[in-house]
Amino acid sequence: MRALVIARRELLAAFDSPVAYLVLALVPALTAAFFFVLGGFFQQGVATLRDWFAFLPLLLIPVAPALTMRLWSEEFRSGTEELLATYPFRLRDLVLGKFLGAWGLLAVALGFTLGAPLTVAQLGDLDWGPVLGGYLGALLLGGACIAVGAFFSSCTRNQVVAWLLGVVVLLGFNLLAPAATAAAMPERLGRVLWSLDFGRRFADIARGVIALEDVVFYGVVTALFLCLNGLRLEARRWR
Repeated sequence: MRALVIARRELLAAFDSPVAYLVLALVPALTAAFFFVLGGFFQQGVATLRDWFAFLPLLLIPVAPALTMRLWSEEFRSGTEELLATYPFRLRDLVLGKFLGAWGLLAVALGFTLGAPLTVAQLGDLDWGPVLGGYLGALLLGGACIAVGAFFSSCTRNQVVAWLLGVVVLLGFNLLAPAATAAAMPERLGRVLWSLDFGRRFADIARGVIALEDVVFYGVVTALFLCLNGLRLEARRWR
C-alpha cells in the first residue's frame, strides 16, 4: 500500500527533529508523575488505572498537535510540496500516509507507558480488561486528535501557528461536556455538545465499556478531518 511507504518515511523523518524524542520521553514521564505522585495512587490503595487514563485526553491536547505541526507546514515552508506532487502517489495516499506516520509515533509513545500498568499489577490484583480497553480508546482518541492536528498543519506554513490552532480546537472538543451542562444551555444543543465531547467518550471506553457508537464516533471524526485535509491541499494545488 502506497500510504504505508509515506508513513514509513514520515516516521523515520520525525526522528530528525527533537520533537519525537521529547514526546517519547514526556508522555510516559508525565503520565507516571501525575498518576503515582500527584494522583494519590498509593493513598487510595486500589489497583486500578482509572485516574491514569483520565489524564490522557488532557495530555493529548498539546502532544497530538506537536506530532503533526510539521507534517504539511514544513513541506510548505521548505518548498518540497511541489516535489511531493511529482511522486507517483495520489493525494489520498499522501494524506493517509502522513497521518499513519504521526499516529504510529503516538502509538510508540503509548507503548512506552506500559510500565505503569505493569507496576500496578505487581502491587495488586489489576483487572486487565479496562486497561486493554483504555489503550484501545487511547489509540482511537489519539487518531482523531492526530487527524485534527494534521488538518491545521495543512492550513499554514508556520508550525507554531499549526500547533496553536490544534491545541485550541482539541481543547474545545474536551470542554463540550461542561458547556453542555451549563444552566443557560438549550436542552437540544446541550445533547449535541455532550455527544461530541472527546473526553467523555474516552472515559466510557477506559472503564471497559467499548460501545460501537464510541468507536464509530472517533472513526468518523478522523475520516472527516482527513477529508478536510485532502480538500485543503487540493485547493492549494488549484490556487
